[in-house]
Amino acid sequence: MRKHVKQYALAGLKGKLPRLEVLPNQFRGYKIIISIPEYTSVCPITLLPDTGVITIEYEPDKSFVELKSLKYYILAYRNLGIFYENAINRILRDFVKVVRPRWAIVRGEFNPRGGLKSFIEAKFGKTKFNM
Repeated sequence: MRKHVKQYALAGLKGKLPRLEVLPNQFRGYKIIISIPEYTSVCPITLLPDTGVITIEYEPDKSFVELKSLKYYILAYRNLGIFYENAINRILRDFVKVVRPRWAIVRGEFNPRGGLKSFIEAKFGKTKFNM
């Protein structure tokens, strides 16, 4: 790996983002799928925009994510220099820390740039629903 690229490997993992909020869950044994079709962040190397669709799929336990807070959380990525892989794993990490689901999957389908389209998926826990 080129030396100057290594310095960007951790880009965006500690940047300040709005807090995710939760609401109390009244039911059990169901899943929630949230699609965010207008995700935008910044490539930390080229400073060009990265865009795509983020999908969060999870089974709530005692709480579920409040959508307005999720919207502001995701919107904050538009000014954050972060690689696709880091973004998906950070979203999962932050989501699991606050929402505490039984399981969760975060998927990113990123629009082509330079002729390449990327699909990234990160998981927490063991899903019991068929995909």
